[in-house]
Amino acid sequence: MGRVTRASLDKQPQEVAAMFDDVAERYDLTNDVLSLGQARLWRRAVARAVEARPGERVLDLAAGTATSSLPFVDAGAYTVPCDFSLGMLAAGKRRHPWLPLTAGDATRLPFRDGVFDAVTISFGLRNVQDTDAALAEMLRVTAPGGRVVICEFSHPTWAPFRTVYTEYLMRALPPVADRVSSSPDAYTYLAESIRAWPDQPALARRLQQAGWGRVAWRNLSGGIVALHRGTRPAA
Repeated sequence: MGRVTRASLDKQPQEVAAMFDDVAERYDLTNDVLSLGQARLWRRAVARAVEARPGERVLDLAAGTATSSLPFVDAGAYTVPCDFSLGMLAAGKRRHPWLPLTAGDATRLPFRDGVFDAVTISFGLRNVQDTDAALAEMLRVTAPGGRVVICEFSHPTWAPFRTVYTEYLMRALPPVADRVSSSPDAYTYLAESIRAWPDQPALARRLQQAGWGRVAWRNLSGGIVALHRGTRPAA
């Protein structure tokens, strides 16, 4: 179980969507348990980085049940939670029926060019089949001068802790998920996808290659998570 295999990560989009459909009902609870309560701190860090303002339009990709969207709504921004999983969206609609939850593929977004002031995605980019296409699509739907904030699992910066963290992912996470999640097999896949994800500088380079400017990142929880930011250059 401790080895990442290419076959285990090469899931088709429909398989990934079905996987998230299966975990939708207890997704937020499971994340809180598995992150040892850090997930809420990470969401607050994302809200500060996005810095949504009244009257702005914010696209929250991989929004799941739309829990991540609420801080932007509270700030007065018109917020569109978007996700590929219909099961996640259905659970979110039951909890937040007033939100404009939208089904969408991050590599082919159903929005016009330059319509959003900010685009954000938390813990979802590594599950998109074509990362570079998604980064390009985020750029397309962002207005000139607008911003992107990506919150994603990353690589702890202290080597001894990185080893302990990797062991937790592959050995402790699936058994814990077995107790609290409705689909523990999904969390084995998620653990593998975290291990295979690029480190902080590599993701920053991909943002730059997609056309984003002023790219920077900040580590959270010792690099377990990283916040990457960028700005769409003015026309």
